Amino acid sequence: MGSMPVKTDQGIGNPSIKSLRREEWTVRGLTFSYYATNAILVVFLPLYFSNQGYHATQIGLLMMFGPFVAMFSQPVWGYLSDRYQSIKKIIIFLWSMTILSSAGLFLSHGFALALFFVVMLYFFFLPSNPLLDSLVIKTTMKTGASYGSVRLWGSIGFGGVAILAGMVVSVFGIEVIPKLYYGIWVLPMLLLLFMKNESGSGRGISLTGLRAIGRNTAFLWFLCLVFVLTVPHRMNDSMFALYLKAAGGGDALVGWAWAIAAIGEVIAFALVSRVIPHYNELGLLAFVGFLYTVRWTLMGWVSDPLLLLLLQGMHMVTFAIFWITAIQYVVKLIPEELRSTGQSLFSAVFMGLAGITGGGVGGWIMQEWGGETMYFVGASMTFLATVLLIVTMISYRKTAVGDR
Repeated sequence: MGSMPVKTDQGIGNPSIKSLRREEWTVRGLTFSYYATNAILVVFLPLYFSNQGYHATQIGLLMMFGPFVAMFSQPVWGYLSDRYQSIKKIIIFLWSMTILSSAGLFLSHGFALALFFVVMLYFFFLPSNPLLDSLVIKTTMKTGASYGSVRLWGSIGFGGVAILAGMVVSVFGIEVIPKLYYGIWVLPMLLLLFMKNESGSGRGISLTGLRAIGRNTAFLWFLCLVFVLTVPHRMNDSMFALYLKAAGGGDALVGWAWAIAAIGEVIAFALVSRVIPHYNELGLLAFVGFLYTVRWTLMGWVSDPLLLLLLQGMHMVTFAIFWITAIQYVVKLIPEELRSTGQSLFSAVFMGLAGITGGGVGGWIMQEWGGETMYFVGASMTFLATVLLIVTMISYRKTAVGDR
């Protein structure tokens, strides 16, 4: 399992301990640098677009349309990775095209060209996320490390770059963002050159094999549960800054909200990654659903910006447990030769479908009825997800007992 410590047989023909540790630290570096580049896009790209003269509606379209297209591209790249059994080569191609697309974006003038290149950027960038997760899982299964001990480096990269880039931008202006973005990409591209190409099980898949996922009702139902559970999470991702500012919080508090979330992830990934594998995944996700329900309910009631900032700290528990548990459950449900495809479909639901729904519906509810209503709706959704997860867990247990 991706997040479970796995003993490695150091027999004849197996990699040395030194080689395995080098591989493990390489994927840590890749995870760190991937999320570092993501920090530039998430935190500063909207500010860059504003500096280019685009109004709020155009910026919203630019930030939403790219992930929308990427939602459809993620399963395609996951399938190609499984089909040709080469994660490394696919990631190299995707990251190379991401850099080229970003060059077009930063050199473009006019909304139409900017929209085209931002779509291209996300089309290639976001699908590498689940592929990187697959690479991490394959590596940790060999080295005995936990998935969380590697994934926390992504949170360190995101939070650290968000803070440092903010300092640089405050001195040199938002125009420095392209240089920062290109500079960060040097590290992951160099690390990839030294990364061993993971070929998985050696059993490439065909379209016939791919249809097995379509018949995997447990996996498809799990994706539905993920959608219901995470739409409110994505609402908060899109609207929290506006909600905090409406409550009287300044830009500095918004920046600290990102930092608190990232730092909290690091702590949580480090603490819970070795504990989670000992518990039932659906039960843990039901627990997460309960915590999310409490979090969103409190967010709807609280109007003090400092208290809202403290509540943002709950992200360290809710998201970290959700992410590690969900990744682990996908590994359990999907055969090894289909794992990149399965991770890509999971990512498409969480980052794409739930993100678009959360951003669009959340924005509409906030505009029509206020942010408090948005959070209360989110709490209702996570409560429903909690009930469904518990019912599903009980149903699976009864089925398992009946099959004995």
